[in-house]
Amino acid sequence: MWAAAACAAAMGTVWAGQWTTFGYDPQRTGWAKTEEALSPANVSKMKLEWSLKLDNQALEYNALTAPIVAERVITPEGFKDIVYVAASSDHVFAIDADSGKLLWSKTFTRTAEPKQKPHWLCPNALNATPVLDKRAKTIYVVSSDGMLHSLSLVNGEDMKPPVALTPPFAKMWSLNLYGGMLYTVTSQGCNGVKSAVYGMDLKDPERPVKKYQVSTAGGGIWGRAGGAVSAVTGNIYVETGDGPWDPAAGKLANSFVAVTPELTLADYYTPVNYQWIDKKDLDMGDISPVVFPLGNKELVAGGGKEGVLYLLDAKSLGGADHRTPMYRSPRLLNDRVDFAGHGFWGALSTWEDAQKTRWLLAPAWGPPAEKGMKFPVSYGATPDGSVMAFKVVEKDGRAELDAAWMSENMEVPEPVAIANGVVFALSTGENVQQVDSDGNILNSTQREAGTKGHAVLYALDAETGKTLYSSGDAMHGFAHFSGLAVSNGRVFAVTHDSTVYAFGLGEENP
Repeated sequence: MWAAAACAAAMGTVWAGQWTTFGYDPQRTGWAKTEEALSPANVSKMKLEWSLKLDNQALEYNALTAPIVAERVITPEGFKDIVYVAASSDHVFAIDADSGKLLWSKTFTRTAEPKQKPHWLCPNALNATPVLDKRAKTIYVVSSDGMLHSLSLVNGEDMKPPVALTPPFAKMWSLNLYGGMLYTVTSQGCNGVKSAVYGMDLKDPERPVKKYQVSTAGGGIWGRAGGAVSAVTGNIYVETGDGPWDPAAGKLANSFVAVTPELTLADYYTPVNYQWIDKKDLDMGDISPVVFPLGNKELVAGGGKEGVLYLLDAKSLGGADHRTPMYRSPRLLNDRVDFAGHGFWGALSTWEDAQKTRWLLAPAWGPPAEKGMKFPVSYGATPDGSVMAFKVVEKDGRAELDAAWMSENMEVPEPVAIANGVVFALSTGENVQQVDSDGNILNSTQREAGTKGHAVLYALDAETGKTLYSSGDAMHGFAHFSGLAVSNGRVFAVTHDSTVYAFGLGEENP
């Protein structure tokens, strides 16, 4: 075994299958840069290789987190690529990526009980996508009671005793790991916990926790990917939701916020129309930003329910007055000014093609704006949603977005993954209606009952948006607030009925 590993290393073999965190990397790009097994030439041959329904009870509208993948994990049965998903009822599962066989599972015992009754906004559930540290052979999972668990990738055993990361039953979002710092964010005031960025120094044996609170009320950070980390400074970037705005008092609702690795405020940007955004519940906290290089600059891109996209200089998010972005698009979506089912949600993604052109991809909910950008390539009406693709271009020393293509119609798509010239997108089939005809807030049961579709995986040509593959009726359930993972010729997705799906070419590796 060791001889084979040494031989592979000597031959310069590149193992390309790590998808260790939501959005692939700490910057949340969604771009599997070294994936080569799938390509525009062969994805039309993809098929469902396996599916596995897990023993998990959905809590309110929560079921499974987005999948993550570790490749070549050394186990007693040899090297294995392993898919990990955490689940709402405080479980974590490890699945053989080749066979779909469950390798191990672990259930966490709650150390506290919630003060609040569950609701789809505050489900009292495990919600944060875990993160992998392959070198430490560890998967980090935060359970619903806020305890951080450090588990062996091989067998799920505790590598270290659990330790509190956040207060119990704060609604936490995807973990991130960079420079030995582990991060998560909280939102929506669940169990009385204020919206904040939490960080734990894993290099310190005591594992101290620090936090930066963005507001005393509101300001929820509920983008799917949590925070995105700068590869230059290590700062973590988030977008916040509705609430009070008073920077002098430390209240930064409806803003981009940069926090240092020491969990202090580094910078912020607030749109000039933040009061209108707050009034119409078009908060920006519903989406996570993405961080990427462009020339000699590092940029932060984001958006929100309003249907507007922003490009910001990571070194100075809003200029001297914190109100001047590098670029603000026209309204691209949401002419209806709908707070529930329109606008940009989840997370943005980015990649760079062979000509070094930088692309930005956005999961768009609802039809495009009448007076928004015109896409030179499109594939018909998109009443339910689409993937919008833009080229990031430099003009007069500043970055701007040029509309490139818009996909075919998709039902409220998830954040996309990009690999080797292919964009993978998941149409969720979800019912995003939150209010009935009388203006009453729907509960989870009513929302589920109103679901008419199911999830569909698409493979699109990354440069044209042309559909190269659709999974059709292969998935039976809808998806809610999840994401995709791509690893060694497979795409992994989850649905609300606690099922994990693997799509690939169905070929054995030589």
